[in-house]
Amino acid sequence: MKPHARWPMMAIAPALATALVLSGCSATEAQSGSSNSDSPAAFDESALHSIKVDVDPDELQEMVSTYLESDEKEWIKGDVTIDGHAFKDVGLRLKGNSSLRNLTEDTSPSEMPWLLRLDEFVDGQEHEGTTEFVVRPNRSATSLNEAVALDLLEEAGLATERSMATSFSVNDEDPELRLVIENLDENWEKENFEGDGALYKAESEGDWSYRGDDPDDYEDVFDQETGEDDMTPLIEFLDFVNNSDEEEFAEKLPEWLDVKAFATYLAFEEAIDNFDDIDGPGNNAFLRWDAAKKQFTVVAWDHDLAFGARPEGPGREPGDGGRDGQDGKDNKDDAPQGPQGPQDGPQDGPQDAKNDGQDGPQDGDGKDAPKVMPPGGGPEHADPQPGPGMPGGGDNPLVERFKEVPQFQQLLTEAREQIQTDLFDSGLAEDVLQRWVDLLAEDAGDLVDEETLSAEAEEVRSSIKGDHDAGDHDAQGFGPGAQMGSERESEKGPGQRQRLEQDRRPESGPEQGSAKDQREEARKDQREDKSRDHSRDHSRDQARDRDPARSPDSRES
Repeated sequence: MKPHARWPMMAIAPALATALVLSGCSATEAQSGSSNSDSPAAFDESALHSIKVDVDPDELQEMVSTYLESDEKEWIKGDVTIDGHAFKDVGLRLKGNSSLRNLTEDTSPSEMPWLLRLDEFVDGQEHEGTTEFVVRPNRSATSLNEAVALDLLEEAGLATERSMATSFSVNDEDPELRLVIENLDENWEKENFEGDGALYKAESEGDWSYRGDDPDDYEDVFDQETGEDDMTPLIEFLDFVNNSDEEEFAEKLPEWLDVKAFATYLAFEEAIDNFDDIDGPGNNAFLRWDAAKKQFTVVAWDHDLAFGARPEGPGREPGDGGRDGQDGKDNKDDAPQGPQGPQDGPQDGPQDAKNDGQDGPQDGDGKDAPKVMPPGGGPEHADPQPGPGMPGGGDNPLVERFKEVPQFQQLLTEAREQIQTDLFDSGLAEDVLQRWVDLLAEDAGDLVDEETLSAEAEEVRSSIKGDHDAGDHDAQGFGPGAQMGSERESEKGPGQRQRLEQDRRPESGPEQGSAKDQREEARKDQREDKSRDHSRDHSRDQARDRDPARSPDSRES
């Protein structure tokens, strides 16, 4: 079922503006004190947007130094102008974790990933119903792959984040072309879902194991983003996922989870070659709890590696886009460097927290699992322990068990066929891409040159059409052909080629061929690479987390 419409504030804005004018002030004056009547509506995809940040250089430098010395992301105040609408005392801070890996004192602020929170210091300050803007860490000069993926996510009937191509600058620096998206907060939840509930974010270094009924044991595993503090629904769900027998799992899962939406989610992530999803190295997903229905919905998040994209440039790694962990470090979407090419579907190819020294997630078949799973896995997970900073992902019990049940396999097959027909065979994906290309060609010529735009558009287009040379794209790690080897079907769309590949395997039993081995080896390399780069003094982290003076408020999650 398609989520609640995500554009209500754009419809409400004209009426609100009229009411405010009649009362003697403009909508912008009520929000910020200045306006530009010619500016586009927030997240209008037909226009290039502009965000200008004016911040004290000394405070900015101190903020960067603090992060480099302690990993703490401090809020600073700045004045922000969004499409001509000026906002005073906006909360600004760094966003991401591995995206900041190569941050130095000399890094251009216009190239850093940011979280802009309009109401951090000024209560009620917002822009057309939005209070938080995420300036994404670009994987490429254009971020076309993520922009297209987010649009297609909505076309698939799933909740997505609005995005806008933006000319972004800090102080007097030259502007950079950045993709800016809305954050998954209370406002976003109200736009996309009806009724009371809660939003939980899976931490990138956590897992989906059951750790008992103490909420404290899930502090670094899942983070509650919205709703009244209550981890009970999530804990009970994890208990069910890990400890139910096969018959109970098949019978009761539709009560716990919107299984049709989950099948669509898995099929979508597979079709766009996003390996860094719910069971990828970044563990990227949210769970939305519907209090009335007593049911969860899996919510997609972080698509900067869609269409087989791989990190480009300094410090850009999988999973840099999520909300921040409660430790204030914004680790939730951190993940290691991507493997060589996209994955073979959601599990066969298809979230972040401070390190707690634990290893990866559970096998999750549920049959032989102990009632309380030890954090990070049991004796079957005897892989080398890379230590602090190792990500989760890769073995998600929900995904694995879901794909073992015939009735859910059928839902997944139907979802794959629907997505292939509606998004790819129809030409819709190419149309969406072309709209973004036309916008950038017309309005962003001073931010990205024609050659770069054309090349990056062709990469996404090739991934959509599936006409890759497997050898070339193995090296580049871009597109669905990257791991198909001699079996790739160049005339097929990405989703259908992957389905054909899966159909050649037994429905149950170990995955055949070299793709699985390549993927597992790549993930192992990722974990080791991340461990080297992100290893922290665990005792220092624990001491800092216990210090109330350094604990962020609940909105830091």
